[in-house]
Amino acid sequence: MKFIKFLWSPLVAIALIYFFNKPLGSVPPLGKFFSPFHGFLQNTTQEEDLSEEIFLKGVNEPVKVVYDSNYVPHVFAANEDDLYFTQGYLVAKDRLWQMEFYTLVSSGRLTEVVGETAFEFDRYNRRLGMARAAEEIVENQKKDEKAWRILTAYAAGVNTYISQLNYKKLPVEYKILGYEPEEWTPLKTILMLMNMRQTLNGQSDDFRLTNVLAQYGMETVNDLFPDYPSVESPIIPSGTPWNFTPEKVKVPEVTLPPLQKELLSQYITRPDPGIGSNNWAISGSKSATGLPILANDPHLGLSLPSIWYQMQLSAPGVNVYGVALPGCPGIVIGFNKDVAWGVTNVGSDVMDFYQIRFKDSSKKEYWHDNQWKPTKIYIEEFRFKNGKVVQDTLVYTHHGPVVYNEDKKDNYGKNAPAGHAMKWIAHYTAGSDLSTFLALNRAHNYDDYRKALAVYSAPAQNFIFASNGNDIAITVNGKLPLKWKDQGKFILDGTNPEHDWQGYIPYEQNPTVKNPPRGFVSSANQFSTDPTYPYYLGWRFAPAYRGRRINDRLTHLTNANADSLRSIQNDNYNLMAERILPSLIPVLEKHSTPDMLPSIKLLKEWNRQNTATSVAATIFETWAAELTRWIWDDEFPAEKNMLYPSNDRTAQLVTTEPAGRWFDNINTADTVETYDYIVLGSFKASLDSLTRHHGTMNKENWAWYKVKNTSINHLVPAFKSFSRATIKNGGGSQIVNASTSRTGPSWRMVVELDKEWPRAYGLYPGGQSGRPSSKYYDNMIDDWAEGKLNPLIFMKTKDEKISKHLKNVIINPKK
Repeated sequence: MKFIKFLWSPLVAIALIYFFNKPLGSVPPLGKFFSPFHGFLQNTTQEEDLSEEIFLKGVNEPVKVVYDSNYVPHVFAANEDDLYFTQGYLVAKDRLWQMEFYTLVSSGRLTEVVGETAFEFDRYNRRLGMARAAEEIVENQKKDEKAWRILTAYAAGVNTYISQLNYKKLPVEYKILGYEPEEWTPLKTILMLMNMRQTLNGQSDDFRLTNVLAQYGMETVNDLFPDYPSVESPIIPSGTPWNFTPEKVKVPEVTLPPLQKELLSQYITRPDPGIGSNNWAISGSKSATGLPILANDPHLGLSLPSIWYQMQLSAPGVNVYGVALPGCPGIVIGFNKDVAWGVTNVGSDVMDFYQIRFKDSSKKEYWHDNQWKPTKIYIEEFRFKNGKVVQDTLVYTHHGPVVYNEDKKDNYGKNAPAGHAMKWIAHYTAGSDLSTFLALNRAHNYDDYRKALAVYSAPAQNFIFASNGNDIAITVNGKLPLKWKDQGKFILDGTNPEHDWQGYIPYEQNPTVKNPPRGFVSSANQFSTDPTYPYYLGWRFAPAYRGRRINDRLTHLTNANADSLRSIQNDNYNLMAERILPSLIPVLEKHSTPDMLPSIKLLKEWNRQNTATSVAATIFETWAAELTRWIWDDEFPAEKNMLYPSNDRTAQLVTTEPAGRWFDNINTADTVETYDYIVLGSFKASLDSLTRHHGTMNKENWAWYKVKNTSINHLVPAFKSFSRATIKNGGGSQIVNASTSRTGPSWRMVVELDKEWPRAYGLYPGGQSGRPSSKYYDNMIDDWAEGKLNPLIFMKTKDEKISKHLKNVIINPKK
C-alpha cells in the first residue's frame, strides 16, 4: 500500500503531462494552448513588429519599408527580386494563417486541420479539379522566366517569415486549431487564384433550368427565362460597332440531350447574387481637372481578415499602389503614375455539364463520337486530423471531371448529379492571369493595357482603364467559350461531339470600347453587350438596376471630382422600388385594413433610399422577396431543384401582366388566386414576419441596417469573437451600395489621374493586420459603413516625407 501511495503522485503527474501535451480529437494540446508563456494569451498582447532594422537571408540589397499611420507598407527595393521577396515576407507577417487557409480550401485539405466534418466539402473541391489544374498552371509558369522568378521570390519571402516562427509567435488560429504552417510554394499562390476562379465563376443553374424545361416545355422557358431582359443598359454602349469578322459557330441539329422523366435531384452551387462589383471611369470632359477619374468597388463575401491587403511596391521599372491578394505577388486593383485600373466580374456562362453514358459501373470507358473512349481515373487521399486516411475515386472525361459518381443526398451543398461531367473554364491552364496584373502594374498607356489583357484567362473580368493621356476604356476579358446560342443553358449531350465547346472567342473580338462619345465607361455585372454582339456569352447576368442607376448618374455628371464618384459608390437609391411600387401600392390601398395603413403610408412617402435607418426600405425589401416566393414557389419549388424566373421577368409580370396565369397557386385546386390576392397576401405575410422576428414596427426595431444585419465574420464562422455583426450601413443587393447581410464592397477606390502625380482615395471593411488583437484588425470598418474614403499615400521616392507616418523599417541582407 505504501508503495502504491509512493507511486501515485508521479503517475498522476506523468498522466497530466501526457494529457495536456496531446491533442484530444480536434482540440489542441491544452497545456501548450493555455501556457501563459507560449499559448493563446501571448496573442492578446502581441503588437506589430516594427523594428527599425532587420536582417534577412534572401534580400540582395537593402530594402526600405515606410509604414503610414494606417499600417500600410510602402516598399522601396533596388531590384524586382527583393521587391517581391519583401512583399511575400510582409504579407505573411500580417496574413499567414489566412493565406494558408484559402489554399487548404481550394486544394480540398481542410480535413487535415478541422477533421472529418470537412470531408464532404473537401471531396467536392477535389472533384472540381482546382488543385489538379493549379499544378498544370505551375508547370506552364515555369516556362515564363520573369513570372517564375517573381513567384519564387515571393515564396522565399513567405518562407523566411515562417522560419522565424515558434509556437509562441504563431497566429492564434493555428493554436486554436492545433496545427502549424507549411512551406509556401508557387503552387499555393496559384491555388489562391483558383479560389477566386471558383468564387466568381464556379456556379451553375444548368440543372435547375433543365428541370424547368422537362416539367413545362420550351414555350414556358422562352416566356419566363428569355435570353435578354426587357430593360437593360449594357456594359458596352448599345450601337457600338463590331469591327471584325466573327468566327463561324456550328449549330447542331439536336441541341438538347434526352430529357429525363425524373427531375435531377442534386445540384451544383448556384450563382450568388451578392458576388458582383461596380466600376466606372469618366473622361476629362466630365471632370473638374480635364483628366479621367476612375472608381472601383468589387463586391465579395465580407470577412475578417479582409480579403485585400494595401501596399505600395516600388523598384526600377515599377511604382504602383493598390490592393494585393494575400498570397499573390503584385497589385490586383490599383494605379501608378500614369494609369489606373479595376475589375468587376463578367458572369458569362463558362461552366457546362454533359450527360455521360458510361459503358459499365467501372466507369473506365464512356461513349463519345460513336466510340468508347477511356476515362482517366485518379485516386485521391484525404488525411484526417486524427490520422485516418480515406480514398476517393475521381473520374475524368475529355470534358472534365465527373463531380459525383453516385447519387448521394448528403453531399456538401447538394452538388452535381452522377453521370454528368463538368466543362469549366477554371481548368484552362495555358494563360497567365498573374502576368496580366504584373503588366498592369507597369503600364503607361492604353496600348500597355491591351497588351496586358491578352494573356488573361479566368475568371472573366470587366477590366476598366483610365490614363493621364486622357483615355478611358473597358474590356470584357477572359477566355470566353465559342458557343452556339443557348449552348449550356441546359444540360448538354456528352455523347455528341457537336455539343463540345468549339474553341474560344478571339481576344481581339472580346467586347471592348475606348473613349465612347458619352464620356464614361462602366460596369455592374449586367449584360456585356446589346443583342447585336455576334457571340453568345450567356442568358442571365446580374439585374440591370445597379448598372442603370450608375449610368444615369454618370450621364448627368459634370465638373466632377473624386468626391463626386465616392458619392455614387454610396448611392442607396432603389430603382427596383421605383419600377414596381407604382403598380403595387394601389392594390394595397384598395384592400387595406387599419393595421396595414401605417406601413402603406411609409411606402408612399418613401424617397426610395435604402438608408441605414429607413423603415420603408425594410418593408419593401422584405416584401419584394416574399412577393417573389408567393408568385413562383408553387411552380418552381426549391426542393424540386427548380429555378425562379429573373428579377426583371418578375418585375415585368407584376407591372404589365396582372392577369397572368402565374399568380394562381397550382397547389390550391379549389381556388384561383389573383394578382390582388398574391400582392395583398405577400404584404401581410411580410409584416407578420417582421413583427415576429423584430418586434413592433418602429424606427428602432425595423431600421434597415438591423434587419439587413450586415456582418463581417471571421473565415472560421465559429470564431464569433473575431467577427463584427450588425454594421450600421444602408444599401442592398440591387443597390449601387451593394451591401447585404454577408457581401458588399470589399474595397472602394477612386483615382484622379494627373499629368504630374495622381490623387487617390480608398478603404476596405477591415484592417491590414490579421491579428484579432491588433488595432489594425478592423479599424476601417466604421468609416467604410459611413461611406468614407481614406487618402491613399502614394510616395514618389523612398525619402519623401509623409504627414501620416508610422515607422521606417530597413531590411538588410543577412550575411
